[in-house]
Amino acid sequence: MKKNMKLAICIGMCAVMLSACSNMNNRQQKVLSGAAIGTGVGAVGTAATGGCVTCGAVIGAGVGAAAGAVVD
Repeated sequence: MKKNMKLAICIGMCAVMLSACSNMNNRQQKVLSGAAIGTGVGAVGTAATGGCVTCGAVIGAGVGAAAGAVVD
């Protein structure tokens, strides 16, 4: 029961967060996309190498957001 409730809350939060992206300009969308991609790459990369997954995800998000802000 708790697992289903957590899943429902997670899906609801994702839907709310995605709906908040509808009025973003091009630069904001690129920064957000870069951060999301960087988070995924950082987490997977550190998991594959045996490092701290949280640290990799945070560093990847920062690098991705910076790259998204620079690329225009």
